[in-house]
Amino acid sequence: MATNNGAQFNRHPEPTFSSDQLVFTSDEKSAMQGYLEMYPEPEGAIMRGLWLAQEKFGFLPPEVIRLVADELGIPYARAYGVATFYTQYFKQKKGTYVLDVCTCFSCQVCGGYDILHYLEDKLGIKAGETSEDGLFTIQEAECLGACGSAPMLQITNGRYVHNLTESKVDSLVSDLKDGKMPAFESVTLPQDETEMGGNRRDDVESLEYYKTPPVAETFE
Repeated sequence: MATNNGAQFNRHPEPTFSSDQLVFTSDEKSAMQGYLEMYPEPEGAIMRGLWLAQEKFGFLPPEVIRLVADELGIPYARAYGVATFYTQYFKQKKGTYVLDVCTCFSCQVCGGYDILHYLEDKLGIKAGETSEDGLFTIQEAECLGACGSAPMLQITNGRYVHNLTESKVDSLVSDLKDGKMPAFESVTLPQDETEMGGNRRDDVESLEYYKTPPVAETFE
């Protein structure tokens, strides 16, 4: 059965990680020290510290948040507040690929919910749930700053996939099941196509030209 990751966060659940696992390596400790040196107050390093911990442990249960707070020398409550405020920090275990489908206003009117529901039907789970094989978690996301290439989604706080269609979703899911991430794609603006030959960057792996966004069938 699919697991529901959208439940209210319990501040005092049974620990996921043992005390033997709750250890930073010397390199990770050095990185934390580097973060502390970047800011006038230790609290300034919390976002980077939590990110490092999420990369290490996969998500941030309370015992991991406490580990970060102790390493940075700040109160647990401050670290907890930051971790629970930002949706990019995962408080429950997620799938290998977290698909954040933008359903904010611009994406919504261009088909954000159409894509979300298509993904739900395709994977057999609802937003906030994780597939039985542990590969996919689907989430709704607020604006991801790519309104001009709506509808779109983000993969695990990283790669964007623009101008989504059902066919493009099919290809994306198939590739991810094979362990293949989509290429870094640059989406041009109309003025780029005339003034800059279509691309403003020299590090892209894929190039997509501006398209007139579709009109949604579903509004919620």
